[in-house]
Amino acid sequence: MINSAKPATRNPLLYVMLGGCLLALAAALYLTFSADARSASASDNSDPVAAADSAVRTANISQNERRAMEAIVREYILTHPEIIPEAVDVLQKRDTQGRLAGSRSAIETPFPGAVAGNPNGSQVLVEFFDYACGFCRASLPDLNRIIAENNDVKVVFREFPILGEGSQKAARMALAAAEQGKYRAFHDAMFAAGKPTDQNIAAAAQAAGLDMARAQKVAGSDAVTQELQKNFQLAQSVGFNGTPTWVTGDHVLEGAVGYDALNEAITSPS
Repeated sequence: MINSAKPATRNPLLYVMLGGCLLALAAALYLTFSADARSASASDNSDPVAAADSAVRTANISQNERRAMEAIVREYILTHPEIIPEAVDVLQKRDTQGRLAGSRSAIETPFPGAVAGNPNGSQVLVEFFDYACGFCRASLPDLNRIIAENNDVKVVFREFPILGEGSQKAARMALAAAEQGKYRAFHDAMFAAGKPTDQNIAAAAQAAGLDMARAQKVAGSDAVTQELQKNFQLAQSVGFNGTPTWVTGDHVLEGAVGYDALNEAITSPS
């Protein structure tokens, strides 16, 4: 698993897909003036290249006309290459929206007690994190600032322990703290303690005022195991494997992106 303070890299497969879409654009130049060809193309939209070929045949475009249109498209792309990453960003956003659609409710529903801010807030920010992740620790002041400045934000914490046994133990103790209504106290104390060693986990639990006998029982429970498994499944369904990862609306941000990026994602329209 890799931690990254940078946004997710673009999927090169999307560039391949975009190439087919650009071929279809050549046919679209003619379709603007041909209702019959436009109708034929609409019935075959599963493959952009096939759709373009079909439209060209229906419109009776000559090879010379097709080559001319493709030359126009090529010239435009070379003159305005910035449309390539812009189009890829649009494709990625649509792909992310599709992935989130089936998981949104589960992602935004916290483990009981693993929540901060306004529990009834209309703006929901979800963080997938690991207590051994330095970028997660570095993001804590930004997150606390957002909670302090926005009384309509609900922060859902999703334990995503991907960095070893210590991460697993800390995540389990955090959910045990949530069961006692002391999640955030443990959360902040655990990050302040440093690496999730047995000693630091015990110190954070003590600082949070946990009933240790009760906490140990809950930490080893099936409910906690199922919650961790659920978080891994949710991450897989959306398509990420690093920490921290933030989900809000239709936005997925990866890494220590900073206060401004988080605040903009929360407040901007989905």
